[in-house]
Amino acid sequence: MASSVSSQQDQVLVEANSFARILTLNRPKQLNALSFQMISQLLELFLAYDEDPNVNLVILKGKGRAFCAGGDVAAVVRDIRSGDWRAGANFFSKEFTLNYLMATYSKPQVSILNGIVMGGGAGASLHGRFRVATENSVFAMPETALGLFPDVGASYFLSRLPGFFGEYVGLTGSRLDGAEMLACGLATHFVPSTKLPMLETTLRNVDSSDPVIISSIIDQYCEQPSLKEQSVYNRLYVIDRCFSQKTVEEILSALEREVVHRMDGWISATIQTLKKASPTSLKISLRSIREGRLQGVGQCLVREYRMVCHVMRGEVSKDFFEGCRAILLDKDKNPKWEPSKLELIADSTVHCYFSKVNDEEWEDLKLPTRSKFNLSPYAIAKL
Repeated sequence: MASSVSSQQDQVLVEANSFARILTLNRPKQLNALSFQMISQLLELFLAYDEDPNVNLVILKGKGRAFCAGGDVAAVVRDIRSGDWRAGANFFSKEFTLNYLMATYSKPQVSILNGIVMGGGAGASLHGRFRVATENSVFAMPETALGLFPDVGASYFLSRLPGFFGEYVGLTGSRLDGAEMLACGLATHFVPSTKLPMLETTLRNVDSSDPVIISSIIDQYCEQPSLKEQSVYNRLYVIDRCFSQKTVEEILSALEREVVHRMDGWISATIQTLKKASPTSLKISLRSIREGRLQGVGQCLVREYRMVCHVMRGEVSKDFFEGCRAILLDKDKNPKWEPSKLELIADSTVHCYFSKVNDEEWEDLKLPTRSKFNLSPYAIAKL
């Protein structure tokens, strides 16, 4: 018998039954953008369930047409503009800790991605064991258009996509549908949305935390979707050829060479997308993904926390504030990046983002200790 322990005002709805806990992100008008309150509540719940022998699995979903469109960065910017960059640092510290807990969780997390999955929404789902896409799924990491970079551990999961697809997705903010998410590995399963109620009912009643059993249950409702003819994933050979280049400048040059040899509007559109993004963001994002390929998820999050603190302090570049102004606040979609060109950004400037913050009260992100004795091989492999 399910019991509800939530009120209508709650930003995370909690439902409990004998074996499962169902968490629903509940800010549908804001596309379930993660507030500090939501992140804090999710962290508290996941920590409690990790220790609770009565909980076998956690189901995470979103109310309305989005799973989660990202972190509530507009609120973060308001805090920073009022002179409190540390409030922003606290937001990301708590969010990245949640990401790490999910990545190393002792029990299966099943994320139902029936709608928009962007930015922080990807961090709250893709680190978990099972990610269920549908025909309504829309994934993107759009941070470079905001003067930010793919964070929430994205340098870990993007760098592990086939070939150099992660560099393409991370630098361009390209949107992927459910079939593409499954094909590249961002999703583990594809279930038509009409079958989700039946899947949920079955999962609620499974008396096991064995991932093999959970996976076999989800398999019963799965379909194998076909990629659309114009899917970017069908262009992986071109993406690998171009996005394997050492620098952002060389990636652009490779794309421009491709345009000469083939009339493909997708290549031209990709070039224009990169040229509209923050040059600083592109450079730090590429380095972040490349470093992430050789690091565990904890190392990625510690490094990304350093990076995001530099972004919020605005001492190296104020592109994040300009991007938020142009895209989220004034919505003129015409950000004025500074520096405005890739060639104006020195390697030493990029390096600043990866160094410790020069502030006596600042410290690196401290992630919770995870005992390997309690973790599955799947989680241990990420450490």
